[in-house]
Amino acid sequence: MYLDEIRVYNICMDFDIDMKRRDFIRFISVLGVCFIMPNSTNAKEVRRILENEDREGFYIRFYKPFNSVDPSKWMLKIGGLCENPKSFNLPGIQQLQKATQTSRMKCVECWSGKARWGGFRPQTLFDIVKPKKQAKFLYFYSADYYYEFISLEDLLKPRVLFVYEMNNVPLPDIHGGPLRLIIPFKYGYKNVKTIVRLDFVEKEGIGYWSKFGYSQDGTVQPGKDYALDLKEEKVLKKSGEPDY
Repeated sequence: MYLDEIRVYNICMDFDIDMKRRDFIRFISVLGVCFIMPNSTNAKEVRRILENEDREGFYIRFYKPFNSVDPSKWMLKIGGLCENPKSFNLPGIQQLQKATQTSRMKCVECWSGKARWGGFRPQTLFDIVKPKKQAKFLYFYSADYYYEFISLEDLLKPRVLFVYEMNNVPLPDIHGGPLRLIIPFKYGYKNVKTIVRLDFVEKEGIGYWSKFGYSQDGTVQPGKDYALDLKEEKVLKKSGEPDY
């Protein structure tokens, strides 16, 4: 017997045996709602486990299952080799100069998905925090303890975007909300999701997946790809961002 059923049973046993049937049913109905429906405060605190899933149109990928992030409590901390360390909440980053683009995210597993992304360019952020001259790389750290290193040179290339919107709605937690990176000429493991910290550093470290043999550079290479949004196999003929 489940715990909630035991609680209901014990409460019911305390009632007078002569309780009218209709009153008993009414009581059970109300009690059931109390067990099933959390109050408004608790509902805001509900978190779910994010796991890999092959969803139509755009697969869900994380390096391990983890608890989703509450956007109202999320913070982005920026530090390391910069003149003006900052912390932003979600409304704060949404006030930065906005940029949008439609681009494809290519996974090293040979699938890809295309979306319209909304967010801000790295340069917009760099202008605020002011990286020091010796800073050459940005260290990314995620809510699930994932980490990656990307050069400032790559981050300042065209079409790189810090993203908080996907297809004109807030970026879903399953795809890296509240904030992720989109760098279309790099494989998905370089497109860091659920970012909570950024540190400017002088030297490049080894990213999480590169410890297991993935390319440290992560540039998309020619080869076969299954475009989920098009539902067809494609052949990428040159390295870099897919053009389909």
